[in-house]
Amino acid sequence: MRRALQAARAAGARGEVPVGAVAVRDGTILAAAGNAMERRGDATAHAEMLVLRRAARIAGGWRLDGVTVYATLEPCPMCAGAMVQARIARCVYGARDPKKGADGSVYDVLRHARNNHRVDVTGGILADESAVLLQEFFRARRGSPA
Repeated sequence: MRRALQAARAAGARGEVPVGAVAVRDGTILAAAGNAMERRGDATAHAEMLVLRRAARIAGGWRLDGVTVYATLEPCPMCAGAMVQARIARCVYGARDPKKGADGSVYDVLRHARNNHRVDVTGGILADESAVLLQEFFRARRGSPA
């Protein structure tokens, strides 16, 4: 999760919303990324989507059995859907997302009973650190005082 936070900080420094993700299999980092929507001009360039794509290239296929994705923010429906489709084993995330979260905050995608695959989920890991990163980014963007 610390590596995901590092990727989030780097994304924030580039002017991206500071969200980071890491894909890990058997204790080895396969991929790490921060959001890149602005830089790429691509609405799908969320950190989680980028690590799923990179991990699939490294793994040699789209099925990412045994992979854990660590993300600094509760995945959105797009990212959660991709995690289900990729058959990842686990998702560990930091802060909840009360506007778009897909682990029960707004939607229930990762563990929905009708999915053909359900992802094991652990939320709230380094949540405060993840949330502060986002709060400071948006406060600075709005020009609001601390």
